[in-house]
Amino acid sequence: MRPMIELQQQLVPDLLEVMRKRYFILHQVMLSDSVGRRALAGTLGMTERVLRAETDYLKAQGLLEIHASGMRISEQGRMLLAEMEPMFKEWFGLSDMEDKIRRHYGLKRVHIVPGDSDTSKTAKRELGRAASQALTRLLNKDDVVAVTGGTTMAQVANHLTSPMPLPTNWFVPARGGLGESLDYQANTIASMMAKRTGAQYRLLHVPDHLGEEAYVTLMQEPNIQEIVNVIRKARIVVHGIGDAMVMARRRKVDQAIVDAMRAEGALAESFGYYFDRNGAVVHKMHTAGLRLEDIVATEVVIAVAGGVSKGEAIAAVMRFGHDDVLVTDEAAAQVIVRIIDEADLGNA
Repeated sequence: MRPMIELQQQLVPDLLEVMRKRYFILHQVMLSDSVGRRALAGTLGMTERVLRAETDYLKAQGLLEIHASGMRISEQGRMLLAEMEPMFKEWFGLSDMEDKIRRHYGLKRVHIVPGDSDTSKTAKRELGRAASQALTRLLNKDDVVAVTGGTTMAQVANHLTSPMPLPTNWFVPARGGLGESLDYQANTIASMMAKRTGAQYRLLHVPDHLGEEAYVTLMQEPNIQEIVNVIRKARIVVHGIGDAMVMARRRKVDQAIVDAMRAEGALAESFGYYFDRNGAVVHKMHTAGLRLEDIVATEVVIAVAGGVSKGEAIAAVMRFGHDDVLVTDEAAAQVIVRIIDEADLGNA
């Protein structure tokens, strides 16, 4: 296929651009479920005149349905997108980046979606959709799945579905809450995932950031011990990745500790641990939930994070070396590939 793509780029470069444009139109309509032309034009950065011509063509091909309430993708359109996804990734270099990142960090699978989650709501939704599909593929009967919080994880929950109820599966929060918006807390995300798949869930009603004395006291409570034991036996962990300093501020970490972490090179945060660029843990928090040794022993660990601002943080957590699957976006992947290339150059 690659020689054909290279020939097309030389002889008819505009053909790939037209295909890319129509792919994104169909893709955005699918993510939106139903959308008006004006809203779609704004999201895609196109004029309504150009968009009208493209959507009329896609409707004539049976790929779009246009109603008074808005546009919807047809079943034929959904099937086409599914068939085009592998080709799309190869056309625009995403497959090469997936393979390079997978091999460098020893991952089982890497999924890269187009765009930059920092600036595109569409990219962030697609990140959630791709992660939900990765989780569904790996989910077995009776599995316990531990999930962290955050806006990206909320998108995963929004897109998670199951063809049949999963009454013997459990979704649990990987740790306590940050005290931020309820919609983005791990408890909320675990319950949403369970409700969308017909599974069961347990909640952990404790703060994420605990002092040592409070941590010891809470861990002696029988109810807390029970749910924590369930969490620590999860077969699958799905987690986000954050910038170390941003997450420290959100947790209202003492300034002296923040300064110490910065001096030690803290770059990334995930499941309550702070990592430097080499993947070494430079700080950990007392949290009633998953511990580092639990992550190391977990059978399947899925990382979900995107945006150019998180590229370095994602690379740092991947260097830690205990993730199996990475779901990210094009902007973050480009940063990660640059870090890999620099490392290879330094080792040459």
